[in-house]
Amino acid sequence: MSKQKSILITGCSTGIGLCCAYELKKQHYRVFATARKMEDVIQLNAQGFESYQLDLAESNSIKTALKQILKQTGGTLDALFNNGAYGQPGAVEDLSRHVLTTQFQTNVFGTQELTNDVIAIMRQQGYGRIIYNGSVLGLIALPFRGAYNASKYAIEGLADTLRLELYGSGIYISVIEPGPITSHFRKNAFIQYQHNIDKENSFFKRNYEGMETRLKKKGPAAPFTLPPEAVFKKLQHALESPHPKAHYYVTFPTYLLATLKRILPTRMLDWVLRKVSQEEN
Repeated sequence: MSKQKSILITGCSTGIGLCCAYELKKQHYRVFATARKMEDVIQLNAQGFESYQLDLAESNSIKTALKQILKQTGGTLDALFNNGAYGQPGAVEDLSRHVLTTQFQTNVFGTQELTNDVIAIMRQQGYGRIIYNGSVLGLIALPFRGAYNASKYAIEGLADTLRLELYGSGIYISVIEPGPITSHFRKNAFIQYQHNIDKENSFFKRNYEGMETRLKKKGPAAPFTLPPEAVFKKLQHALESPHPKAHYYVTFPTYLLATLKRILPTRMLDWVLRKVSQEEN
């Protein structure tokens, strides 16, 4: 009888993380579904998951959660899905140092701290899969998403470097790059926007009014939006394939914009990205 595979997933309260946790549990993975808020952890436990509180912005929370999980597995872990993240909207010139730091604490610094701790475990056991949930916004930039763009570009750089450094170790690194996916991402982004952006004193006040409409819109706000199951299909391949891909695109906009970045001159690509942003707003 084959050993049950274990996976730690961050950001499982809703959306992609919750969907992937459910699907992997159906496939008999031992899923450790983590979330930032304790009320979400309680809910996940009630749904039959082994769930722990893990706040990527807090080193102690990362260390404690991983220690608890390893105690349950006997010190091993087959896979890590770095899904937990949030988006901070706003023009770059309206982002304070504190706001940028906070965005990176969760999306980059905490994610990589957890990853490095897991790498140490996987080096000892001689195998493992680490999958980052990136974004099309780690491949191209769009206006008023600078903090999130930068955090996802950073993840791309870290993952690409790790892939080279871990060659031959038995540890595989993959990045999933979704475009628009049905989730609570916009709802949470709107909360961050309200807390951290001074619209009334911004040069971009009129632009923000259009952005608010998009963030508050019910249902898909962009064409070609897919359900989170589309991400799971890529995650499954990254976990199960003998030769996982380095990068997995999800949704038509990701394929299209990544291709345009390769073939268009910068000025023409910028024109396309400005048009895309105007249509969304």
